[in-house]
Amino acid sequence: MTDRQPHPRILVFAGSSRAGSYNKALARLAAERIEHLGGRPTFIDLRDHPMPLYDGDLETEQGLPESARVLRRGLADHEGLLIASPEYNGFITPLLKNTLDWLTRPHEGESGLTLFQGKLAAVVSASPGGLGGIRSLGLARQLLANIGVTVLPDQLAVARAAEAFDEAGRLRDETQGEKLDAICGRLVDSLHRLHG
Repeated sequence: MTDRQPHPRILVFAGSSRAGSYNKALARLAAERIEHLGGRPTFIDLRDHPMPLYDGDLETEQGLPESARVLRRGLADHEGLLIASPEYNGFITPLLKNTLDWLTRPHEGESGLTLFQGKLAAVVSASPGGLGGIRSLGLARQLLANIGVTVLPDQLAVARAAEAFDEAGRLRDETQGEKLDAICGRLVDSLHRLHG
């Protein structure tokens, strides 16, 4: 990993496929801030990586979907993750859970969990509601911890997301913008310390 030490690589995505997703907007903004703070973000849209609902019989018959194999290769090239986790009925989205379910499956003799060992992550959320999707963050943390990812304690939940972003995609609230910067900065700095 010596070639990546000066600028830690961070995979950034939202657990939503909706074109106008507030969480995609937050993830894109986080990727921009990570780059500004010295990291090397890769923003991906899960809409571009469709996968069927996880089914053990399907896996036995056909193996991993091509999208899962592509994402596995991408994940292997990154030291960190930043995930914007929408909240559906107080939980993480089926899309986020299904994506991680496929990525953690064994492949070519290697445990899927190996991909996640030693990774560091940050989680954020945005929601039109008053809580900003905060209930999904605890569940996203639990899921990531279960698969071996260390999750930073800092988090951001952007409430009333329909009004939270300006025309340029920035957060209107200065305090929220500063908090996002602090989370992205801590992720980059922590990865520097771990891998530098």
